[in-house]
Amino acid sequence: MFVSKKDGRWVLHPEDGYGDAAAASAIELDEMRQVFFYEIVLSAPPDADGRGCVAMAVLPSSTEVAFCRVGVDSAWTLLETYLECSVDFVVHCQGRFLAIDCTGEISSCSNIAAHGRPTATPMPSLSPPEDLCHRSYLESNGELYVVGAKVNVFRWAQRFSYSSIVYRCNLLDPSPAWSRVKDAGDLTLFVSNHFRHSFAGTSASALKRNSIYFSEPLYGDQKHFAHCLEIADIATGTSEVKLFQEKVQAFEALGWIRPNFWRRREGDAEP
Repeated sequence: MFVSKKDGRWVLHPEDGYGDAAAASAIELDEMRQVFFYEIVLSAPPDADGRGCVAMAVLPSSTEVAFCRVGVDSAWTLLETYLECSVDFVVHCQGRFLAIDCTGEISSCSNIAAHGRPTATPMPSLSPPEDLCHRSYLESNGELYVVGAKVNVFRWAQRFSYSSIVYRCNLLDPSPAWSRVKDAGDLTLFVSNHFRHSFAGTSASALKRNSIYFSEPLYGDQKHFAHCLEIADIATGTSEVKLFQEKVQAFEALGWIRPNFWRRREGDAEP
């Protein structure tokens, strides 16, 4: 896409270039992710000076990612992942970034925090589990998780059903492989359908353990399911839908905000 800044606002030009200024249209806030960065992932909570933190950005419809060492670099650097399809997810796990394309293939990005030459190496041995519609990837306790759905279509009845499935792998194993998770212990997984960032946390009294909380249901009438939660049981894969805000009329996409992301410095007030 051809973009430029005009009178303090970003504008989108026709695909043939910058010729007709009158044809340029202002980029609205909800279009930013489709034009600039689709998502930005940090390697660690940034310190006061930012040292040791690396930001990696997912670019729209691209097999490249962009990274920046906070407090060190003055610009973003592009890195080719050598994946066949565009990158959909980035996860930081075991000290390295993993770029994951729209089919679930993974490329490992190394030497980004160091001063050496950054590299990206596809991991064909870690292809996604078969027949899995992947919904999100996340890191927990040093392991990589994929949360997906198994869809069953009943053509004769013109209906379908799906169950939520979780797999994980340890990247430090000599031959990393996906293994099915049916008991995540005291963990609760939080997954956003439209915002790619997902995470795991220890279950609180008000939340269900060994469960997945989705920001909204995977399938169904969006108007009917607007501002509903889908809660899936990891052991059985079954889901329930709960309305959590009846008075909200808009249908904007929802996402989770992870608490305690910033490290509290000595002398700071309690949050």
